Amino acid sequence: MVKKMRLKKIQTHAEANGFLEKEYLPEHNRRFRRTPAQPEDYHRAAPRAAELEEVFHLETGRVIGHDWVVRHDNRYFQVKAQARQYAPAKGKVTVCEWEDGRLQIRYRGRAVVWEEIPGPVPVPAARPREATAKKQKPPTPQADHPWRQDYRKMRPWSKPGTPPGSLIHAMSG
Repeated sequence: MVKKMRLKKIQTHAEANGFLEKEYLPEHNRRFRRTPAQPEDYHRAAPRAAELEEVFHLETGRVIGHDWVVRHDNRYFQVKAQARQYAPAKGKVTVCEWEDGRLQIRYRGRAVVWEEIPGPVPVPAARPREATAKKQKPPTPQADHPWRQDYRKMRPWSKPGTPPGSLIHAMSG
């Protein structure tokens, strides 16, 4: 079709529309028109506005928290208790959102009453203790403390005058 328009030197939209109406479409319809096998019209009727509204929305699955709060899109919704039909904690709900911003929460296919609530207040992080309180070293033992003595002087067999085998002999006897 573009080649035909180029050969006819069509340059404007008005000329293109005129070419389509007078030349191209009648020839196209003549070549490709077929009679229907059955004369009945099987097209369905256009849906009502309520049916279209039911179709054209986003559905997102969510889970009800233990406090009956549903979180969706960083917003919090408190599900209200209804007459003997409670939405159980950890129950699955569907959040329906329309293009104009309306929301609906459905539990088992039925709309439930809800109220938007503010999100939880973040708890400020505990500041670490200031660096002024340094770790204290353990106290250094005094010079006469046993830990500071030579270990060879602590052994009983290393005392002068005690033969090396006498300790074992003394312990066994």
